[in-house]
Amino acid sequence: MRVAEFVRIGILSVATCGACGLTVSNAFALDQSVIGTAEETEKRNPWAVFRLGFSAYKSGHKDQAIEAYRYAAENGQLGARWKLARMYAEGDGVTRNDYEAYKFFQEIAAQDVEPGSPDGSYVADALVALGRYTQWGIPGTPVQPNPAAAQDYFMRAAATYRNPEAQFEVGNMLLNGEGGMKANIQQAGRWFQLAAQKGHAGAQATLGNLLFQSGKVVRGLAMMTAALERARPGDKQWIRGMQEEAFALADEADRRTAIALAQDMLVQGEN
Repeated sequence: MRVAEFVRIGILSVATCGACGLTVSNAFALDQSVIGTAEETEKRNPWAVFRLGFSAYKSGHKDQAIEAYRYAAENGQLGARWKLARMYAEGDGVTRNDYEAYKFFQEIAAQDVEPGSPDGSYVADALVALGRYTQWGIPGTPVQPNPAAAQDYFMRAAATYRNPEAQFEVGNMLLNGEGGMKANIQQAGRWFQLAAQKGHAGAQATLGNLLFQSGKVVRGLAMMTAALERARPGDKQWIRGMQEEAFALADEADRRTAIALAQDMLVQGEN
């Protein structure tokens, strides 16, 4: 469906109408003052079309959202390109296609975006995604495992955009000596610390484990325990395994002290 047709049938609301205090009908009435006519839409307003796509997405009309995102992306809207990449990567409203997502992420990462700018987070996230795809490869596609290239993507996102996911990945590569890097626990710890300070639970847990192994038993156990409470569902399993293994090696007094310290960390927001 062409965007002109998408606009013309008027099934979407303008994303900003809620902020204006307007009631949106179930038919998703179209505000022509924002988007313009169908013919004008095809010539301008990629941001307005992106907002329409977002409204459609939130309302469950993902097929219409994809049409809007495609138009906005083709006309320079980086956020729309990022949304398409994520939808393909997660199989959200479309059949999952990692290679299609990879290509969208490549287009985003190729943009010249200044750190701290509104679009910086899109580029940083795209670089992390490219790093992970490149690290392991995408079966059945030209994207083959290339840890050195993955390290370059992660480092760019970590150093230039200060992305905590990338900082965590750089720390892991340094910890394990991957991507052409020599194993260096001290440098890995610095990257984990940077990510941990931004609330990255995986970095907090890994840093806690390094502290535990270096003899700082109570502090390390407490950090792993607090990180487990903060972790996203997808990270809880591996963090729990790390924490339980460390707890099994500690004595009862250290475990009790660590649990109390972890509670203080959670209340005070400390790493």
